[in-house]
Amino acid sequence: MKPVDSQGPNAIARGCSIAVVAAAGVVLTMPADPALAQSGAYPNRPIRMIVPLPAGGPTDILVRLIATPMQDRLGQPVVVDNRPGASGNIGADLAAKSAPDGHTLFAGTSGPLANNVSLYTKLPYDPVRDFAPVALVATAPFVLAVHPSLPVTSVKEFIAYAKGRPGKLNYGAVPGAAAHLATEMFRMLAGVDAVHVPYKGAGPATVDVIAGQIQFTFASTPGAIPHVKTGKLRALAVTSPKRISGAPDLPTVAEGGGPAMSAQVWYGVVAPARTPQAIVQRLYTEIEQIVKTPATRDRMLQNDFEPALMTPQEFGAFIKSEIATWAKVVKAAGIKAD
Repeated sequence: MKPVDSQGPNAIARGCSIAVVAAAGVVLTMPADPALAQSGAYPNRPIRMIVPLPAGGPTDILVRLIATPMQDRLGQPVVVDNRPGASGNIGADLAAKSAPDGHTLFAGTSGPLANNVSLYTKLPYDPVRDFAPVALVATAPFVLAVHPSLPVTSVKEFIAYAKGRPGKLNYGAVPGAAAHLATEMFRMLAGVDAVHVPYKGAGPATVDVIAGQIQFTFASTPGAIPHVKTGKLRALAVTSPKRISGAPDLPTVAEGGGPAMSAQVWYGVVAPARTPQAIVQRLYTEIEQIVKTPATRDRMLQNDFEPALMTPQEFGAFIKSEIATWAKVVKAAGIKAD
């Protein structure tokens, strides 16, 4: 069984090798099994997975890697519903206000579930109050990447080079995005004075580093590693607490002579608040088994995601800690998204 895509045929061949069910409308309008409906068994109709970012991006690819085995295990179609906009807030708000019956889930990331609390003056939802954590699924740290012409080969050399040229180095990032916050964390911890050049997307920022228009960037591993492998970018370090499977020879920032730091984009699944605990636990159990499956892990690693699992309780505590961590960075850097 393949996951149903609410965006239609334009999602075919996006690199994740998952086909679209052509008769999506028929599948979605088929009535649930009367026996299931009467027994109250879960799930008894298709599950909508709201993705707050465009189709074809890293989050969308990861969700589809999970959706295929998930619907096979649950016995119902998993409808991928892309609702991009407002840094993920549109999709998050829609999910938060959905019925808490386990048939609508939110594929949340560190943006709408943590960072945006401090970036926006007023959110239409509260990531702690309005969601029931289900599972952390994966992480993707950032790569400190520079143009190959920059005369540095380690974080220690980069910091020394930047300190010798205060305000002369430029970095690119979407204002308020996780990469922007990660760069500001590094800049403050390392004592580096660099200029932020705003971009509308992470891709264009990476392209401009490759072209030599800006000197460095903190790019997500899915966006950076392919260019590092071709030599178009020079990677100095990853921002995760430990080295990653996709680039085991790449040191962490601390190993490279820089400050100890942890800055990663993380991906998880949450349900609307007041979703029955039995349903939350059932979903976690299924996701746990999916992520532990060698085939799924291999595909995640091939797409530069680090498989990661947290129970609903662990994930809930993690979300709260991330909100607190990034609130300090946002305040110190004076960053606002609205």
